[in-house]
Amino acid sequence: MSRVYNFSAGPAVLPEEVLKEAAAEMLDYRGTGMSVMEMSHRSKAYQAIIDQAEADLRALMGIPENYKVLFLQGGASQQFAMIPMNLMKNKVADYIITGQWAKKAWQEASLYGQANAVASSADKTFSYIPDCSDLPISENADYVYICENNTIYGTKFKQLPNTKGKDLVADVSSCFLSEPVDVSKYAMLYGGVQKNIGPAGVVIAIIREDLITEDVLPGTPTMLRYKTHADHGSMYNTPPAYGIYICGKVFRWLLDKGGLVEMGKYNEKKAAVLYNFLDSSRLFRGTVVKKDRSLMNVPFVTGDQALDAKFVKEAEAAGFVNLKGHRTVGGMRASIYNAMPIEGVEKLVQFMEKFEKENR
Repeated sequence: MSRVYNFSAGPAVLPEEVLKEAAAEMLDYRGTGMSVMEMSHRSKAYQAIIDQAEADLRALMGIPENYKVLFLQGGASQQFAMIPMNLMKNKVADYIITGQWAKKAWQEASLYGQANAVASSADKTFSYIPDCSDLPISENADYVYICENNTIYGTKFKQLPNTKGKDLVADVSSCFLSEPVDVSKYAMLYGGVQKNIGPAGVVIAIIREDLITEDVLPGTPTMLRYKTHADHGSMYNTPPAYGIYICGKVFRWLLDKGGLVEMGKYNEKKAAVLYNFLDSSRLFRGTVVKKDRSLMNVPFVTGDQALDAKFVKEAEAAGFVNLKGHRTVGGMRASIYNAMPIEGVEKLVQFMEKFEKENR
């Protein structure tokens, strides 16, 4: 069977070159006589892999020297607790609720201190990004939190909120490495890699060094302290070794493609193919306010649930898989991450045109 066009929101499509390279190294990684999957994380060979991965990520994102890169486990969801445990010094934080994941992070933070919802787009099913130019930021807030790209709802912050001098913490899981980023604008950014970077099981956190201290909330477990991981180079315990190895290959693939500037241009071009069709279609329509549209996740509907289901079924039979929308919103969603080639989006649009003619 040939490979399908996989529009999954995560775990998601990976670059074919990376998969082939990993396959070639599966039984014998560079003369070690074993797979990276079997290798001690304390070995010289593995240390070189994780060091190179970090160096390539720093080069890709232009990460300043005063930021630590941590390769963690527990998914982005574990960060919902880890962030307040480590950063809520005054036990106050402000959250901007633009979707399910921001809401979950806010609810989790409420267990540890006063988590204020200072803006929300829940009133219109998270179909837009609220105006964040003049928010009621709490005077003693330790940080302001956003989910920068909302996988389920297909919205993206095109402009970071005005935090009025407070530290910004961002979950970038579904837009990680999709375009250039100024890391210095964030106190911390983090994301699960299973959308745009690698296999599920790795979380990358990029944190300003001054925030990594012994001063954490009482009762914070050793494994949930950023300092534990920073002090041990992400090797306090066995890291998700194979996942990090694949991430490293994706960083190298991105560098070979010209880095994040080129990737950003490619992603804009790719998303335009689908959005332009949706804007002209008489059957399908996008669900997000135009100015807040994500380049990575594109939700759309026909307005008829039965027709939506028919579309998903016929699309799958034609080799376009995982187009069903999230269970909380229904409809369809095409996730078009870095590794989705533009041909995949063009062919999807051709299929949608054909479906429209047959079903209008």
